[in-house]
Amino acid sequence: MLVLEMKIQAAKVQYQRIDEAIKTAQFIRNKALRYWMDNKGVGKYQLSAYCKVLAAEFPFAHKLNSMARQSSADRAWAAISRFYTNCKNNIPGKKGYPKFKKHSRSVEYKTTGWKLSQNRKQITFTDKNHIGKVKLKGTRDLNWYDIKQFKRVRIVRRADGYYCQFLVDTDNREQVEPSYSEVGLDVGLNHFYTDDKGNQIENPRFYRGGEKALNRLNRHKSRKYRKNKKPQSNNYHKARKRYAIKHLKISRQRKDHAVKLARCVITSNDVVAYEDLRIANMVKNHNLAKSITDAGWYQFRVWLEYFGYKFGKVTVAVPPQYTSVNCSSCGAKVNKALSTRTHKCQCGCVLDRDENAARNILLIGLSTVGHTGSKAWGDETAVGAQR
Repeated sequence: MLVLEMKIQAAKVQYQRIDEAIKTAQFIRNKALRYWMDNKGVGKYQLSAYCKVLAAEFPFAHKLNSMARQSSADRAWAAISRFYTNCKNNIPGKKGYPKFKKHSRSVEYKTTGWKLSQNRKQITFTDKNHIGKVKLKGTRDLNWYDIKQFKRVRIVRRADGYYCQFLVDTDNREQVEPSYSEVGLDVGLNHFYTDDKGNQIENPRFYRGGEKALNRLNRHKSRKYRKNKKPQSNNYHKARKRYAIKHLKISRQRKDHAVKLARCVITSNDVVAYEDLRIANMVKNHNLAKSITDAGWYQFRVWLEYFGYKFGKVTVAVPPQYTSVNCSSCGAKVNKALSTRTHKCQCGCVLDRDENAARNILLIGLSTVGHTGSKAWGDETAVGAQR
């Protein structure tokens, strides 16, 4: 599957109708979740059938395309099935019990409810929300794909406008020449990652760099806010939008860095081994949570796995336990505090702490066969990619 994104250009009334469609999709998703909570043994197909009941009961729900309603129910089921999987696998900590959505930002259509123009530069939404024809702006050429390959169309609202995403059923894998090399990666906060050869990539710290501007914009937003006043003033909404756009820019910088770096690592190596980190548990340390989130390790891992699949390379997620403690030369345990950045062993091995860990990660990864730990494609991505 391939996701293509283009920006929507439309009239103000059309944006309002898009917002109504997004609210309706959120309503159906929450209603489907409540139906599952109140009725034991409800499955995916019962939730899809329940959408028809909601459409008959609520006139505004009937305006939304039938397949878009089913797609909203699919989102509810995705959260439910993830909860079931976590319980079955007995993962530590919370199992992720499904929650009601308060601020949805997208509505998803399947194969009906929309129609592309002949030149693929406009799209018309044909359900009873009367969104109508909108322009598509971007560098993507949709004429490369047959209309039957478009399996889902998603409208996404962001701080800087509205976007249309197309989920295309195509095989985008590429054949590349083997590089006859392998690498082990140890991510960190001082450096974004250190490989087994001692090469280090600096941590860009995009959030830290923009934190001063974010705080200033947040203060401006707070000054415009009037307590217990609804609706808020236009100046408040302008300040809120400027603050949101700055956050969006930082997130895009982090994503761009992860994509480019992951592609470079994958195309330069045939085997890539990295740590299977539990980021959700690590951010519970409030002293390091901001720095860990700013680093974007999970996003980097997702793109590593995606490009590994695309270019036919092997990516291996390695358990991180004892990779910093064990000596990569003799295997002896050398306990050290987090502040100790140099690994010194009785066998004479003296290395940077992160380089020693990267070597251990590569050794463990080479003992693992196959492409493991992938979260970058499949049904889950098709339903929930880009929220």
